[in-house]
Amino acid sequence: MQRTLITIPPLQTLGFCLAITLFELLTYMASDVIMPAMLTVTAEFAADPAHIPNAFNLYLIGGVCLQWLIGPLSDHFGRRPLLLIGCALFAVSCAAAIAAPGIAVFNTLRLVQGMGIGFVVAVSYPALQEVFSEADAVRLMALLGNVTLLSPLLGPLLGTLLLQWLSWRGLFLGLGLAAATVWLCLYACMPETIGVMRRDGGQQAPMRFSGQALRRRYLALLRNRQFLGACLALGLMSLPLIAWIGLAPLLLVQLLGLSTLEYGLWQIPIFSAVICGNLILDRLLASRELAHLIRLALWPFCLGLLLLLGSALFGTSLGLLISGLAVYAVGLGMSNAALYRLALFSSDDSKGLVSAAVGMISIAVMGLGGSLIAVIGGATGLESFALYAAFSGLSSLPLLYRFLQKTSPPIASTE
Repeated sequence: MQRTLITIPPLQTLGFCLAITLFELLTYMASDVIMPAMLTVTAEFAADPAHIPNAFNLYLIGGVCLQWLIGPLSDHFGRRPLLLIGCALFAVSCAAAIAAPGIAVFNTLRLVQGMGIGFVVAVSYPALQEVFSEADAVRLMALLGNVTLLSPLLGPLLGTLLLQWLSWRGLFLGLGLAAATVWLCLYACMPETIGVMRRDGGQQAPMRFSGQALRRRYLALLRNRQFLGACLALGLMSLPLIAWIGLAPLLLVQLLGLSTLEYGLWQIPIFSAVICGNLILDRLLASRELAHLIRLALWPFCLGLLLLLGSALFGTSLGLLISGLAVYAVGLGMSNAALYRLALFSSDDSKGLVSAAVGMISIAVMGLGGSLIAVIGGATGLESFALYAAFSGLSSLPLLYRFLQKTSPPIASTE
C-alpha cells in the first residue's frame, strides 16, 4: 500500500483498518445472523410472525434515520468521537436485547441497533478517505464491500449453527461483546482526521455545524433530479434482495416447513451470485466506463427478474425462484458499486454529506419497500413473492434509463 496521508504507525494503521472492517461486518451481520431465530422470538413473545419482516425493515430504517445528522456532526466534532459513540450505542443495544420483555421493546432495539449502519456510512467511510491516499482508499472500500456481502451469505448459516448451543438472547449478547471489543480497538487505533495536518500538506478543517446551512444543502440535493434518480434506482434495484432477506424465514421455514439449516443453505446460491457479480465488476473496471458497466449488468439483472415474473405468472418451484434470484443477483453485484459511485459524484457538495444522503434515500426505499411487500402479501406464497420482487426491481429501469442518458462521459469514467 501507499503511505497514509496522516502520520500514524503501521501497527496502528492495521488496527484501524481491522476495527473498521469488523465494525461494518458486525452491523450487517446483526441483521442476518438472527434471522433463523426470528420464529422462536415471535413465538416466545406470543407475537404475530408478521413481526419478522417488520423487525428486519426497522433495522434498515435505523440505518437511515440519523445519517443526515451524523455526517455533519463528525465534520464539526471529529470522526473519532462520533464513531466511538456509534460503536458503543450498537454494543449496548445488542446486549440490552437479552432483557427484552416483549416484541415492542425488541423491535425498538432493532431500530437502535440499525443506527450502527449510519455511523459506518457517514463516519467511517469519510475517515478512510481522509487517512489513506486515493488508490489505497479505493482498495479498502472494495474490501469492505466484499466483507459486507459475506454477511447475508454467512449470517443465516452462522446463526443456524450457533443456535444449536445458544438461545437467541445469547446471540445478541455475543454481538454486544464483539462490538465492545471492536470499540476498544477503535479507541486504541483510530486517528482523528479533522483538523489534522496531512503528509501532503493539506488539512481537513472542522466545519461549523449550522442547521440552516445543512437544510439548504440537503434541499439542493433533493432538487438535483440526476442525484435523486440514482438514489431511488439504487434502492429499487436492491429491493428484491432485501425483501428476500426479510421474508425468507416465513417462506422457507413457516410456509414450506424447511429446517433452519436448509433455510441457511438456500441462501448460498443467491449471495454467492452477488459476490460473483462484484468480482466481475472488479475485472471489468479497468477497461470500461461505469455507465457501460451498468448497462452490461442490466442483462443478468433483467433476465433474473423476468424469470421471477414468469414463475409468478405460470407457477413456480423453490428451485426456479432461487435460480431467478441468483441471476438477478449477478447483475446487482455488477452494478451496485458503479451506480453508487456515479450517484456520489452527481453532486458537487461535500462527499460526507452526499454519502449520507445516498444512504438515507436508498435504504429508506429498501426498508419501506420491503415493509410494503410484506403487508400486501409477499409472504403468502412463492408466486406472490416472485411477482412483487420482480415488479419492484423492474421499476428501477425508467430511473436508470434517464440517469444513464444524462450521465456525461467524464463522470462515467471516474476512477
